[in-house]
Amino acid sequence: MKEIDKSRMAQLSRKTNETDVYVSLNLDGSGTYEIDTGIPFFDHMLEQLSRHSGFDLTVKARGDIQVDLHHTLEDVGIVLGKALYECTRDKTGIARYGSTMLPMDDSLCIAAVDFCGRANLVYNCGPLQGNVGDFDTENIKEFFKAFVSNSAITLHINLMYGENAHHNAECIFKAVARTFKEALRIDGSQGMPSTKGCL
Repeated sequence: MKEIDKSRMAQLSRKTNETDVYVSLNLDGSGTYEIDTGIPFFDHMLEQLSRHSGFDLTVKARGDIQVDLHHTLEDVGIVLGKALYECTRDKTGIARYGSTMLPMDDSLCIAAVDFCGRANLVYNCGPLQGNVGDFDTENIKEFFKAFVSNSAITLHINLMYGENAHHNAECIFKAVARTFKEALRIDGSQGMPSTKGCL
């Protein structure tokens, strides 16, 4: 029986006066998920992130969504970002870079990532506007800002076009997921993917 490598797994919690968030992340999973944030559309997006990256992901969150969705999305981004950081402290053998051009019906998103240890988000998603049901899509940027700041990655997300808000949002999450899958694949011949000798 193969031994499980726990070095690319993390479990983290964060509790404030506004939210209570738990995240479990396994980069070497099979894309299974258990998501419950109290925000159904956000759950759907995180399910896409898990399924298309191949990460096993559990997210349990309770927040003051009666006030606004912002706090919950931001704090899930913080905890998920910290979990990813814990899983990628040792970058030996990873591809490091990933990029994806992903179509979804009327939407097209280009995403690119560098697991470089430096936090930087470039978010050009002008076509993503308005609401999907009660979900204000402007909160997606807040999620990614918190996520990138706490995972110490450089992430570029460019939504090229799209008319349907649901398609646009889902296209973004799927593109990011596929990009992570590419960047975090293990190549035994890769070594440390930097001339500096560390990341």
